[in-house]
Amino acid sequence: METGLLVATFACIAINAFEVVAKVARARFVVQNSAEVGVRQRWLPYLAALEGAGVVGLIVGLLGWPGLGLAAAIGLTLFFVGAVGAHVRAKVFHNIAFPAVFLALAVAAAGYFTGSVA
Repeated sequence: METGLLVATFACIAINAFEVVAKVARARFVVQNSAEVGVRQRWLPYLAALEGAGVVGLIVGLLGWPGLGLAAAIGLTLFFVGAVGAHVRAKVFHNIAFPAVFLALAVAAAGYFTGSVA
């Protein structure tokens, strides 16, 4: 179980890092998705900063500060609860699987760090 959660934590780091770069670069898929769910482009740098802080926190948690990793995982969980909520509010369901997978990986990372902190 712990190995699976660790693998999920690494996956969470990787996909969120990719997403941060895509937000900063204003990749077409990010801009289109944001517009569909009602998030203005001016918010993208702030969302990238929040998500990037979560990535850094997960990495630092893996490097020996599991409490910070847990805080980052909880922050990413809340971030993606908001993303899923934005999709539901806007009734954009054709790609809701993406924030749902990000949410599941953030929850798994929280599970990994919960075991590390306890």
